[in-house]
Amino acid sequence: MKVLLIEDEMKIADFVCAGFKEQGFIVEHCANGIDGFDRASHGAFDVIVLDIMLPGRDGLSILKGLRKAGSATPIILLTARNELDDRIEGLSLGADDYLAKPFFVEELIARIQALLRRVSGERQNVLAVGDVRLDRIAREVTWCGETVDLTSREFNLIEYLMRSPGRVFTRTQILEHVWDYDFDPSTNIIDVCIQRIRKKMSSIGVAAGSESPIESVRGVGYRFRKLA
Repeated sequence: MKVLLIEDEMKIADFVCAGFKEQGFIVEHCANGIDGFDRASHGAFDVIVLDIMLPGRDGLSILKGLRKAGSATPIILLTARNELDDRIEGLSLGADDYLAKPFFVEELIARIQALLRRVSGERQNVLAVGDVRLDRIAREVTWCGETVDLTSREFNLIEYLMRSPGRVFTRTQILEHVWDYDFDPSTNIIDVCIQRIRKKMSSIGVAAGSESPIESVRGVGYRFRKLA
């Protein structure tokens, strides 16, 4: 398990890191909010432990920025015992749990393990590729943190492509799996559906500076890009 700890109090950071390593966790530590946000944005972590009060950039700002960018990494906030308003705001911004200081590292580890068990169950119903997140239960797709309004068929098509990012699917394969039709070489139903999805996502992508996640492969079909 890989954990990112963003905490400026070195005494706390030292005993938390020691506890994590005893459990076999791989842990990275950042002592300020600017470096912490950069590592959280570009690194691959199973969970982020985030202090609210940080130099450079505060924890709630980091949390808000990560969720706005589409990050679904589980986040546990570390708060002072009297910061009720911050805890409420943190949960509303997308934090998964919080722990008030002072605390025992054993409790933090137990909360991380419980959180990851819950997230593991949820992820069976969630596909995430880059900034695109698809929830099979809610039948909802979000891109760069914004909901994309899709029809049932459009949702099924993007789900089919997202299951294997980077793989090229022919029009025959898409038609058979999404429409249950035998291939008719004269139909352009797939191309029309793709164009509708791209149009719906374009305004979000332009605002976020992102390209369409669905690529055309000339003479073959379509694929969902492997997004960073």
